Amino acid sequence: MTELPAPRAATAPPRFGGALDAAAAGVLLRRLELTVRRRLDGLLQGDHLGLVPGSGSEAGDARTYHPGDDVRRMDWPVTARTQVPHVRETIADRELETWVVLDLSASLDFGTAACEKRDLAVAGLAAVSHLTVRGGNRLGAVVTTGERVDRYPAAAGRLAADRLLRAVVATPRAAGGRRGDLAAALESLRRPPRRRGLVVVVSDFLGDRDWERPLRGLSARHELLAIEVVDPRELELTDVGLLTVVDPESGQTLDVPTGSAAFRQRFAEGAAAQRREIAAALRRAGAAHLQLRTDRDWLADVVRFVADRRRAGSGGAAR
Repeated sequence: MTELPAPRAATAPPRFGGALDAAAAGVLLRRLELTVRRRLDGLLQGDHLGLVPGSGSEAGDARTYHPGDDVRRMDWPVTARTQVPHVRETIADRELETWVVLDLSASLDFGTAACEKRDLAVAGLAAVSHLTVRGGNRLGAVVTTGERVDRYPAAAGRLAADRLLRAVVATPRAAGGRRGDLAAALESLRRPPRRRGLVVVVSDFLGDRDWERPLRGLSARHELLAIEVVDPRELELTDVGLLTVVDPESGQTLDVPTGSAAFRQRFAEGAAAQRREIAAALRRAGAAHLQLRTDRDWLADVVRFVADRRRAGSGGAAR
C-alpha cells in the first residue's frame, strides 16, 4: 500500500499585536519575508509572476496571422497594404506601479484562529510586495484606520518595500467606536489620476458598501485585485452559550444566544448571503477576488490564485 505524504501545516503569519519595539517588529518581518520567499519562489518561477495577467499593452511589431490568433489584435493597415492578414504583437509591461489600499480599521483587530485579521492583512501586503517589486516596479500604499490616513509614495526597490512594511506594522490601532473610511482611501487614488497600474485593496469589506463606486471608478484605469480577509467566526458560530459581542467600530453591545441551533443556522445563512453580496459587488467593480482566512494556509491560497491568473493570462482556463 502506498503511503500518502503528511499534509503540510498551515502557514500562519506572525502576530504583530501589542506594543512592539522596532527590533521585535524587524524580527517578525524578516520571518514573514523568508516564509513568503520560500513558498512563492519555490512554486512560482519567473521574473514577472503574473498578478497582472496577459501579454502586455505596448504595441510591438506586426506578424503574419496564424489560425488561433486573437482577431482583436488584427493590424488592419498592414493587412490592407500587404493583402495578407497580420496581427500586432504586444510588448509586456516591465514597469508596474502598484498601489495598495490597506484597511486597518478596528474590525480587523479580531481573530479566533491562527492570527488576527490585521496580521493577515499585513501578510497580504508582504505577498503583494514580493510579487510586484522587481525590475524597477514601484509600490505605494494608502493605509486607513478610521482615525488617520497614512500615504506612502510609490517607490522602487526591495529596501523601499521593506520600509513600507515597517511603517505599516508601526501604525497605531484605531480606538473603538471609529469606523474606517475605505471609500475615501480609494477616492484618494482617483484624484489626481495615477499612471495605469495595479490597485490592490486589502480589507474585510464589512459595513456600508460605499466603497463600490470609487472602486468601479478605479477599474476604468487600473487592474484591480481585492483581498478579502475573513475569520471563521464571522461565517458561523459555535455553541458557547450566551455570548456578549461588541462591534469595535460602533461600540454596540449585543447578547447572542449561541446555544440555539436555529439561531446559529440563521447566522450562518446571513453571513453567507453577506459574503455573496460582497463578492458580487467586487465582480461588478471589475476586481479580481482573493479571499484569505485566518484558519487556512494563506500562502497556499495566494499561490493558487496567482497560478490561476497566470494560466488565464496565457490563454488557459482559470478556475
